Amino acid sequence: MRAIVIDEPGEPEVMRLKETAAPTPGQGEVSIDIEARGVNFIDIYQRSGAYAVATPFTPGVEGAGTVSAVGAAVDELAVGQRCAWVMHPGSYADRAVVPANRVAPVPDEVTSEQAAATLLQGMTAQYLTHSTYPIQPGDTVLVHAAAGGTGLLIAQLAKLRGGRVIGTVSTRAKEEQARAAGVDHVIRYTEADVADAVADLTAGEGVAAVYDGVGADTFEASLASLRPRGVLALFGQASGPVPPLDPQRLNTAGSVYLTRPSLGHYIAQRSELLQRAADVFELVAAGDLEVRVGGRYPLSEAAQAHTDLAARRTTGKLLLL
Repeated sequence: MRAIVIDEPGEPEVMRLKETAAPTPGQGEVSIDIEARGVNFIDIYQRSGAYAVATPFTPGVEGAGTVSAVGAAVDELAVGQRCAWVMHPGSYADRAVVPANRVAPVPDEVTSEQAAATLLQGMTAQYLTHSTYPIQPGDTVLVHAAAGGTGLLIAQLAKLRGGRVIGTVSTRAKEEQARAAGVDHVIRYTEADVADAVADLTAGEGVAAVYDGVGADTFEASLASLRPRGVLALFGQASGPVPPLDPQRLNTAGSVYLTRPSLGHYIAQRSELLQRAADVFELVAAGDLEVRVGGRYPLSEAAQAHTDLAARRTTGKLLLL
C-alpha cells in the first residue's frame, strides 16, 4: 500500500510517498481502508518537530473509510462498516490500523469526505461550545480565525446555541466566508485593534468567552476582550506558543478564567466520544452544520496541503483524497 513516511522532522518536503506493507489489526483493533483524510495543524506540529514524535512515522490523526478487517475482541464494528476516527496516527496512507474504541460509526447520510472534514474539528467545536464554556442564549463570544476549519464550525454551533458571534479574519474573502457561517460581526485584525473593536461592539462589557486557536498572535487581544469572569479557551497555537503568564494578570483582567483544553481529554471515555461524534454527524446529516472543504489534494500532494494550511491561504477544511 501507499503511505506518507517521515524519516526525520523538517519542512513539508520531508513527507515522502512510499510503498509499505499493509498493516493487520491485532486484538482490539480494526483495519480501515481510507477514503478521505483531514489535514490539521497538529500534523504540521508533528512533521516539523514542534511536537516530538518517534521516527519514522506516518502522519495524520483523522480519517474516514470502511472497515476492512477486525481483530480479536472487537464486537462493536464489522467488516464493510463505514467509520471515522480521530486522535490516532497513520491516516496519510491507503490503510490504517486503529484501536476499535477510537472509531465512530458514520451514518449513511454523511459522506466519507464530510466525516473526515468534520470529526476532529467538529468535536473540537462541540466540546468548546457545549462543555468548556457552554454558550447560553444571548451570550456574546469571540472566535479567532473565524473562516478557518474549526472557526467556521465554532461559529455555527455558537449560533445554534443562541449566541452572538464576533469573528476575526484577515481578508475580505474570509470575511464573506465567516458571515456566511452566521458570524454577526467581523473584525479584520489586519486593519483594526481587536480588543478595541470588541469593546465598541459590546458597549465596553467584553465577551463571555473567547475561542482562540491561534495562540501567540492573538492571546493579548483575547485576554483584553473578556468580560469580568469570562473564559479564554486557548485550544491551539497556530501562530506559536503563548509565553509564560503571571496568574495575577487573570485577576486584573476581571477574575477571568484561562484554560488550555485538548480534544483528547473530552473524548477520553468511549461513551463521550460516541456522543460527541453522533451529535456532530446528526447536525451534518440534518444540514444544520455546513462542512466547508477548502481544498482537496491527492495523497501525493500532502506537502502542498501543509504549505497552504500553514500560510493561512485557505478557508474551511483541507482533505487528502
